[in-house]
Amino acid sequence: MKQSLIQLHISVLLAGFTGILGVFIQLNELPLVWYRMGITAITLLIILLWRKQTFAITPRNILLFLGIGVLIALHWVFFYASIKLANVSIGLVCFAATSFFTAVLEPLFNRKKAHAVEVGLGLLSLLGIYIIFQFDVKFRTGILFGLGSALIAALFSIFNKKNIHKAAPQTIMLIEMTGGFLLLTILLPFYLQQNPTSKWIPTMPDLFWLLILAWLCTVLAMELMLKALRNISAFTQNLTLNLEPVYGILLAFVLFHENKYLNSSFYWGIFCIALSVIIQMRRVNKLYHT
Repeated sequence: MKQSLIQLHISVLLAGFTGILGVFIQLNELPLVWYRMGITAITLLIILLWRKQTFAITPRNILLFLGIGVLIALHWVFFYASIKLANVSIGLVCFAATSFFTAVLEPLFNRKKAHAVEVGLGLLSLLGIYIIFQFDVKFRTGILFGLGSALIAALFSIFNKKNIHKAAPQTIMLIEMTGGFLLLTILLPFYLQQNPTSKWIPTMPDLFWLLILAWLCTVLAMELMLKALRNISAFTQNLTLNLEPVYGILLAFVLFHENKYLNSSFYWGIFCIALSVIIQMRRVNKLYHT
C-alpha cells in the first residue's frame, strides 16, 4: 500500500504539468489530444517490442480497453477545452469533482454499498467548485467543460480499477491509447470542418512540448497510476488526483500570473478541495496501519 501511494503521488505530480503544457501547445483541444494519444501509442508499442513483451490478452478484453480508451480521449478533450475557454487554474480545479462522481458511480458499477464518508468528501470537493462557479461568472463555460471532463474521468477510472488485472499495465495503456486515437482520427475531419480556423499542424515548439506531454505526463504517469490501482481504490486514486490542481495552479501562478484574474471565491473553493484530500489521506494512512 505504501509503495502504491508513492507511485500514485508521483503520477499526480507529473499530471500537474499537463495543464501548463496545454497552454504552451498552441493547438486546439481535439488535435492536441489526437497527437498526444498517437505519440503515446507509438512510444508504448516501441517499448513493448524492445522488451519483447508478449501481448497476453483476449479479444474481448482488447475491445474492453479500446472502449476505455475512448473515454480517456473524451476526458482529455473536455479537459483541454476547459483550459482553452477559461484558464489553467479553472480547468484543473474542476477535476476535483471526479472524486464526487466516483463516490456515487463506483458502488453502482461494482454493486457495493456506497460509503457515506466518501460521498461526503466528494461533496466537499464539489462545494469548492460550486463556490468558484457561483462567483466567477466569466469562467462558467470552462467550468462546465471541466465538470464533464471530471465525470468521464470517474467512469474510466472505475472501469480501469475493475479490469486492471486482465493484462500488463503497459499493454492496457497501449490498447487504451490506440482506442482513443482511433476515435479522434474519425472525429478530426468533422471537427476541422466545423472549426476551419482551428490550428492542427504543430510547430517545432509544439512538437517538443507534445513529446514531453506524451512521454513524461502520459506514458510514465499512467504506468505508475495503473500499478498503484492494483492496491488502492478508484476513489482514493481520484481524490488524490485532486492534488493535481494544486501543483498545476501553483505553476500557473508563477508562469502565467493567473492569480491576478482570480478572486477570493477561488481560494475558498481550493480550501474545500484541499481539506477533502487531507481527510482522505489520513483515512487511508489509518487503515494501512491498523
